[in-house]
Amino acid sequence: MRQHRGSTEGSALREKTGPRGPYATTPARRTQIVRAALASFAEHGFERASLRDIAARAGVTHAALLHHFTGKEDLLVAALAQRDAYDEEQADRILASGTDGAAVLGELLADEFADPDHLRNWLALAVAATSPAHPAHAYFTHRGERLRDRLRTGALRTAHDGPELSTEEKAVLVLAMLDGLRIQALLDPSADPLRLLEVFMRTVITPVDGES
Repeated sequence: MRQHRGSTEGSALREKTGPRGPYATTPARRTQIVRAALASFAEHGFERASLRDIAARAGVTHAALLHHFTGKEDLLVAALAQRDAYDEEQADRILASGTDGAAVLGELLADEFADPDHLRNWLALAVAATSPAHPAHAYFTHRGERLRDRLRTGALRTAHDGPELSTEEKAVLVLAMLDGLRIQALLDPSADPLRLLEVFMRTVITPVDGES
């Protein structure tokens, strides 16, 4: 059956990646793909995850994914950068609002703890990245250093040595508490981990010179 030229040209146009086409670059679409990548990395591991699986999870074509990202490493870098940018923006906003020191981390993590799938995917990626061979190992190592530095600077009122805990030990305890609460939140969705975090910050980490 003869195909009309106009129909053929229309199909070709639909396959192009012009600014008005289905592959138009938008922050929302990139975020959608990045979240799908994190889920695929968490389930299959970075090496076994495929771009086609990521595209399917994101609800886009393989070609559309490649319009936004060059490959898996590009996706991983974008996912980690997106997480950092979000965390920094949230932290600055919350600290500028004058929120009580013990409640700062709870506010910062509220969105993360409200999304179990994203929380699970992030934990899986973080655990996998403990291997020095993992492509995200350096990122998570440096991220831990940055977080400890933030805690030591006093922005979260932890930069005071106590009679039993040094500033560095407080920072390590806070990060360990966060990792543990993430796991507990997934195992028991009815728990209130952020309330426990606030109590932990107020009673163990931040008291200084009789402050409570």
